[in-house]
Amino acid sequence: MTANNFRERLAQYSPIIMAGGYLFEVELRGYLTAGEFVPKVALEHPEVLEQVTRDFLRSGSDIALAFTYNGHREKMRIIGQEHLLEPLNREAMRIAKRIAEEQSKEQDREIFVAGNISNSNIYDPDNPETHQQVRAMYREMIGWAKEEGADLVVAETMYYLGEAKIALEEIQRAGLPSILNVAVFDTGTLRDGYSPGGACRALAEAGADVVGTNCFQGPNTIRQVVEEIRSKIGDHPMSAMPATYRTTSEHTSLFNLPDPGNTAVLPTGRTFPDALEAQNSNRYETAEFGQFAHSMGAKVIGLCCGASVIHHRALAEALGRKTALSSYSPDMSKHFMFGQDERLPQHMTEFGSDA
Repeated sequence: MTANNFRERLAQYSPIIMAGGYLFEVELRGYLTAGEFVPKVALEHPEVLEQVTRDFLRSGSDIALAFTYNGHREKMRIIGQEHLLEPLNREAMRIAKRIAEEQSKEQDREIFVAGNISNSNIYDPDNPETHQQVRAMYREMIGWAKEEGADLVVAETMYYLGEAKIALEEIQRAGLPSILNVAVFDTGTLRDGYSPGGACRALAEAGADVVGTNCFQGPNTIRQVVEEIRSKIGDHPMSAMPATYRTTSEHTSLFNLPDPGNTAVLPTGRTFPDALEAQNSNRYETAEFGQFAHSMGAKVIGLCCGASVIHHRALAEALGRKTALSSYSPDMSKHFMFGQDERLPQHMTEFGSDA
């Protein structure tokens, strides 16, 4: 694919589906350390990352996202493995490209490859030195992504508009299309005080190809964020990618979700980030979000942290796609107790309401 191909695809009516959530999915499979959240899996267990990427593409994603979220210099410095920075980024890109090519042939459809940059955690609006550090971090990651054949770059979970602008400038410097996603805490704003809609409007005016929001908010509470963004950006291409957790009006982000049913002593005293299993949305909730996002005219629709293959597949099917895994979608007609097939014993199907 090429940058021009991606921009041409943006101009088409049907939405682009993007599976995200690699970080939590790899951790859920046991190959990533919660807390540090560094994507070393690209080097240590490439076969796992290959399979996650393959599964996400088979579940309907139009984009193979290189798993370099948190794969920046600052994170690698914290864990004392800065020497692995470039190998990790290049290998993650190569895996994304290799599996995209494989699945493009297997499924006979167009699949794009995206480089990925994320929040730096060091950006400080009042400290210009951190601005330059962030710029250098993004520049090298985007450079490696371009050299390895990225069709576009996704900058996600940006909770400072200033940092998002730096990301956009560096993507533009590389001459690649961009998806810029801001993330919203319980405060309802970005960390530097901008509303998500105001931030997205500024990014759109600065030339971002797609602007929107990802993560932090679940499929329910993120809707008002999506609506506010749409009201500020007009018909500019928009993305919408919630985390798949049951955030509420009281706890709109995943960081402080309570779990009344929990019976264990949690090491950190909170469910985030390693005790969120009971808070996960079901596939039908995420499917309904996909329909909502489409009704809002979102061009890029997907899911972020917490989303598994079944969530991505349900969302894609709700958007009218038949995926490579749709043959495995639920069929309750054959269920031993709740099915309707005439071959099922009546004494079993009658027992269903008492089970």
